[in-house]
Amino acid sequence: MNATDNSHPLGAAARADVLVVGAGLAGLHTATLLARRGHDVLLVERRARLAGAIRTTGIFVQKTLDDFPLPPEHLGPPIRRVVLYPPGLRRPVSLVSARDEYRVGDMGPLYETAAAAAVDAGVRMALATRYAGRQGDTCRLVGRGGPTAVRARFVVGADGARSKVARDLALDRNRHLLVGAEEVFEVPGSDEPPTFHCVLDPSLAPGYLAWVVNDGRHAHVGVAGYADRFPEGLRRALERFGASAPGLAGVDRPEAVERRGGPIPVGGVLRRISCADGLLVGDAAGAVSPLTAGGLDPCLRLSEFAAAVLDDALRTGRPEVLAGYDGAALRARFRGRLVLRRGLAHVRTPAWAAAAFTLLRTPPGRAAAGRVLFGDRSFPDPPRG
Repeated sequence: MNATDNSHPLGAAARADVLVVGAGLAGLHTATLLARRGHDVLLVERRARLAGAIRTTGIFVQKTLDDFPLPPEHLGPPIRRVVLYPPGLRRPVSLVSARDEYRVGDMGPLYETAAAAAVDAGVRMALATRYAGRQGDTCRLVGRGGPTAVRARFVVGADGARSKVARDLALDRNRHLLVGAEEVFEVPGSDEPPTFHCVLDPSLAPGYLAWVVNDGRHAHVGVAGYADRFPEGLRRALERFGASAPGLAGVDRPEAVERRGGPIPVGGVLRRISCADGLLVGDAAGAVSPLTAGGLDPCLRLSEFAAAVLDDALRTGRPEVLAGYDGAALRARFRGRLVLRRGLAHVRTPAWAAAAFTLLRTPPGRAAAGRVLFGDRSFPDPPRG
């Protein structure tokens, strides 16, 4: 056991007010807020270590840093510069913000810090524990000691883009998914400013982007796109991109790198994300910007809304209040980005991507790109709890 895995948490877990499935930032934040309000919360996570099998790049936008108390020691240097590249990498478009815009989190320590805060708040946490289904108000879990049945008044699905909780609660499930992969490694310091490099090339990243984030401490080199459009597979696309990726001049790629990957929902917030028995948060709810695929800001914002609604339901004994946790209402504010997502999905050839840069190089095009990359409204603010 360790500080983020309570002593025999399932031994006393025949009942719980809320069972949270998944210990990403969305699940951890929801569980912590509920425990601080006096509720009995059990949080289960299939990973044995929260610092292992990380799937996100860990990019935090400035609005997140303004609104949530993330530990600065686990955040990289601020990034103000974004460079957009067409196929062939010639004549890129460079955008520089007047303020700090992004910081990349060291996600392993961030998860562990958030888990320690959850345990301090009273959350019972069980790692290496798999959610195995639900019947009535009883959930089946399989942990270190074998199968366990837990009765919970509400279940929170924080179990990722392909949520099993969503299936069991008969809620909406993500249908529009990208797949992404990246490599992460340390880089030596340089005189170059921290920069986010984005390459629009459908031969490398069909329907999305290839990227290099170099903040002067770590480099994140990745690609993402629609799984059925990678002619040689995702990993081969990453190898091809890594061989000529921008932003790494003078950097020797080490033999050992951290590898990340997984599905990315880009269909916008799902319409039906709650019922009388529970709700969804994070990737399970589709709480990811359809255009930028950024999910850390929305996961925290939606988790606060989820915790407030669940607290109300538990205190009043009225599960019908969960109907107010309505994805359709949030989705309506995504219309513009959903349209842009469909447009990006239809960029299928390098020639189309190159043509898009003709517009991006104009003052209106640069202004539009700046609003997307440097704006504060990548996710609509739900009610704060």
